[in-house]
Amino acid sequence: MSLHQLKPAPGSRHRRKRIGRGPGSGHGKTACAGNKGQRSRTGDRLLRGFEGGQMPLHRRVPKRGFTNIFRREYHVVNLESLHRLSNGSEVTPESLRDAGLIGSPASWGVKILGDGEAPAGLKVRVHKVSRPAREKIERAGGTIELIG
Repeated sequence: MSLHQLKPAPGSRHRRKRIGRGPGSGHGKTACAGNKGQRSRTGDRLLRGFEGGQMPLHRRVPKRGFTNIFRREYHVVNLESLHRLSNGSEVTPESLRDAGLIGSPASWGVKILGDGEAPAGLKVRVHKVSRPAREKIERAGGTIELIG
């Protein structure tokens, strides 16, 4: 075999579709663009939400509510998840992240909720604790300290 005998594999090369080149091509007349109207013309991409000149839905519907820019987001952790940590250990946002119980963003606070039973002797240092969680942790001999 020589370089001048090399050929692409049969069926691997396709001829370019020459649209709009007469009825004999099979792609004449409407040039594969369907029929009449705006979508059959070039440059037909419309703005998102455009409804043909009718007032679009996102402008017809009234605005409602507001966004509180001071809202604080919290990672929530239930007491039953704290069994992954050893008894008597300190529960902090860093220890929870290391145990895989919370993820990012790190700017969020941590709130302990009272689902499940508290492990014995926990030292909890988090941003918020629900009332049932507080009662269960203190009943199990643990302490709670709220941070920042």
